[in-house]
Amino acid sequence: MFGRTAGSGRTKLMRRALVLAVLAAALATAVAGCGGGGDGDTTEASTTTSTTGSGDAAAGKEVFASAGCGGCHTFSAAGSSGSVGPNLDDASPSYDHVVRQVTEGGGAMPSFEDELTEQQIQDVAAFVSGS
Repeated sequence: MFGRTAGSGRTKLMRRALVLAVLAAALATAVAGCGGGGDGDTTEASTTTSTTGSGDAAAGKEVFASAGCGGCHTFSAAGSSGSVGPNLDDASPSYDHVVRQVTEGGGAMPSFEDELTEQQIQDVAAFVSGS
């Protein structure tokens, strides 16, 4: 009667459902955050080397603490229990994956390229992938 049709309420409901679905997908992507699912490439050595460089795991433990990584990540080797980013004990990311993620960021994780030196990034990658 006043320009409303019987289907307009249904259309609004469908639009709301679509918007909520898009928001939920965006939130799920953001929560996936810092990477996660590694390829299981780990090593027991204190120094890890890859095609992109090498790092010292002992120095990386200090970088992990000073950069605040434990505020977001659970990682038993660091004694951290953050819950924003992926659980690094479960993810077991490779050295190269950690270097890429810390350097470039992704999801909810910011890039640390401007905050950490290349050596610090390699060190934290050695610590995370080797522990």
